[in-house]
Order: sequence, then C-alpha cells, then structure tokens
Amino acid sequence: MGCATGRLLLDYLAEGIDIDGVDLSPEMIALCHAKAEGRDLHPTIYQQAMETLDLPRRYRTILIPSSSFQLITDAERARVAMRRFFEHLLPGGALAMPFMVLWREGDPLEEDHPTPRERVRPEDGATVRRWERAWYDPAAQLEHTEDRYEIIRGGAVIATETIRRSPVTRWYTHDEVRELYAAAGFVDLQLTREWSGEPASPGDTIVTAVGTRP
Repeated sequence: MGCATGRLLLDYLAEGIDIDGVDLSPEMIALCHAKAEGRDLHPTIYQQAMETLDLPRRYRTILIPSSSFQLITDAERARVAMRRFFEHLLPGGALAMPFMVLWREGDPLEEDHPTPRERVRPEDGATVRRWERAWYDPAAQLEHTEDRYEIIRGGAVIATETIRRSPVTRWYTHDEVRELYAAAGFVDLQLTREWSGEPASPGDTIVTAVGTRP
C-alpha cells in the first residue's frame, strides 16, 4: 500500500518476490511504470484508496511504508482502512507499517523554515526553491503544512505556487496504535523502535507496528 514511484516495490519485484502495488495517485503510478520499464520489470499496480481497498487476491503480508497510513486524517476512515487491510490478509498474515509522533508536549506549535531548499531542474537548468511551514493541532493530533515554490531561470522568477494542505497528517500515540490494530481484529501486535526490531520505548517518536490476522 502506498507504493508511490516504486522505491520498494520494484526492488522486491526484482528479487523475485510475488508482490502487488497499490497507490491512489495516477501520477505516482505512471512514474512507477516508467521506472519499471527501464528495469525490464512488469509490476501489477492498482489505483485504489486504503479505505476502499478491494483487490482480487489475499496476501501473507501487507506493507505500508513511509507512514503513508497517517495521510488518512479522518479517524473513522482510518478505522475502515484497517478493516480493509485485515480482510485482505490470509490467516496468519501480517500488517506492517511505521508510525511517527509528529508533536509532543513542549514542542513548538509552529515550525517555519526561512531558508529555502534548492534544486536544479535537469530538463532546463532552472532553479526550484521551496519554503516550508508546518503547524500542529495537539487536541486533534493533526499536522498542517504550507509549501511555497519559486522557479528561477536566468536570474528571474518565472513561476510561483503555494500549496496548503490542512490537515495533511494525523499522528497516534503508542496506545492508540495498539487500539487501532486490536479494533480491526489483529493480534500479537509488536511495536519496535524505528526499523530496528528492538522493542519500542515510550519516548520513541518513530515505531514500526506489526500485527497478525488470526
């Protein structure tokens, strides 16, 4: 789920793993197919949302990388998505996904990065600048972001765009992750520190959760 441009999907496919991809973005899926063609790979990718997942197969493992699940900002839709994952697993199959705690007591409620990031666009040599701003709603556990872009060519700004996503991400406490899995029917939940395989501690801001369908 959330295979995007195939960073993991294509490597797993190249290793001979029987794997399908799912993503909501047609642009991401098109980029993934283009990258696959360059590697002589032929992935099966479905364009579907997590909360309406309906695939013809059932799986031993569902992997959701990069905390993509947290892009579902509505709590009820998140619970529906968890149930869809459960229904797509074979008995004994596992759901694995990381969670990031984006704000904790004492952190600033707003983050503004006044120094832009810059990259050169290879097709025409233009410079792309990006300013980032984020703010947090601790009561709702939601992150909001605003990104401003400039494209500069020949010393002149030729295009600007501001993208505001409000909200963009929901975060969960460790206990809420456990409740989310249990409510969907998963058992034997393991929370590990980041991607280390070591048991998570209460202060960890990145954990990986793995739960099993009985």
